[in-house]
Amino acid sequence: DVQLVESGGGSVQAGGPLRLSCGASGSIYGDACVGWLRQAPGKEREGVAAIDSDGIASYADSVKGRFAISRDNDKNIMYLEMNNLRPDDTGVYRCAAYRGWLRLPLQASFYQYWGQGTQVTVS
Repeated sequence: DVQLVESGGGSVQAGGPLRLSCGASGSIYGDACVGWLRQAPGKEREGVAAIDSDGIASYADSVKGRFAISRDNDKNIMYLEMNNLRPDDTGVYRCAAYRGWLRLPLQASFYQYWGQGTQVTVS
């Protein structure tokens, strides 16, 4: 099984950067898709970014050009680099993984393994 733990959340001023990390206690193998999803108060959970086993990244339109997802399989860590943050980026960010290939990698319901979440507040 895979256990995921997020870190790096906090409060930041609009326009600032923040980097989230997600460490895995178990290996994330080459056939795994990993991603970041968020939920703001009163809004539906949405996929923010994902990277599949081929290294192909997907981003929500709202974060394209501002966020970057990456993974280090040797260290079992994935990252979400967030730049030029806006107040509407506020929410609980969770990392997730799926052992296999996802046709819709930003669809939250398909992921098998989840972290507990880290709060990001932009003001």
